[in-house]
Amino acid sequence: MKQAVKLVANNKKAYHDYFIDEKFECGIELFGTEVKSIRMGKCSIKEAFVRIDNHNEVWVYGMHINPYEKGNIFNKDPLRARKLLMHKHEIIKLSGKTAEKGYTLVPLQVYFKNSLVKVEIGLARGKKLYDKREDIAKKDQRRELQREFKVKNLY
Repeated sequence: MKQAVKLVANNKKAYHDYFIDEKFECGIELFGTEVKSIRMGKCSIKEAFVRIDNHNEVWVYGMHINPYEKGNIFNKDPLRARKLLMHKHEIIKLSGKTAEKGYTLVPLQVYFKNSLVKVEIGLARGKKLYDKREDIAKKDQRRELQREFKVKNLY
């Protein structure tokens, strides 16, 4: 059975600043008006980060969900910390990896999978400046090749 996936927010900055080693899909604990706001596409994860606390719970900080326009007293703080829902063995694996030097957790995408809101987080290593330059050079080279290919096929 095919699952419907609708992308809501994407973190392009994470791919620019980090090497993504592994990706994990997890649920997120939200309130009703937050889900309605996400359905309208009012979500941003550009400045967000993920932490594992002492009680082996995974939290996302800095994820901005605009308050629902038609909401009232039930609207929550747009920048509050939100709990991510993962299996215990995945949390233990991630906490062991993030204890190593140079690893961190970053949110990559927020999307709907059928009717559920999912967050894709990545186990990431920071890039150095020269790594970023290499990626930019590769991207430029790929763009030039596509441009040349398009010009050759026009004639």
